[in-house]
Amino acid sequence: MLEPVLAGLVFLLGISLPIYLLYRFHPLAWPWHVLAVILSLAIGFAPATPLLNTVSGTFLYGFAIGLLGIWGLGGLVGFGRKSVTHKTS
Repeated sequence: MLEPVLAGLVFLLGISLPIYLLYRFHPLAWPWHVLAVILSLAIGFAPATPLLNTVSGTFLYGFAIGLLGIWGLGGLVGFGRKSVTHKTS
């Protein structure tokens, strides 16, 4: 009973934390976001380790993939950037 609730909380934290960080501190230079996406994919496609066979390890892997993937993609698509409009007289 506790594992589905904990999985949902980890999922929500993994999604909401990078969105909050992008909103609060704005995106960094684009190479850092590309590196985060590559690292997220590398973790996701890496061979299974003994840590992944545990419940806490699965939560950790999922959190890391979600955090890095959303933070990386959010910075690349321009989350938090506002266009500057100039008035012409």
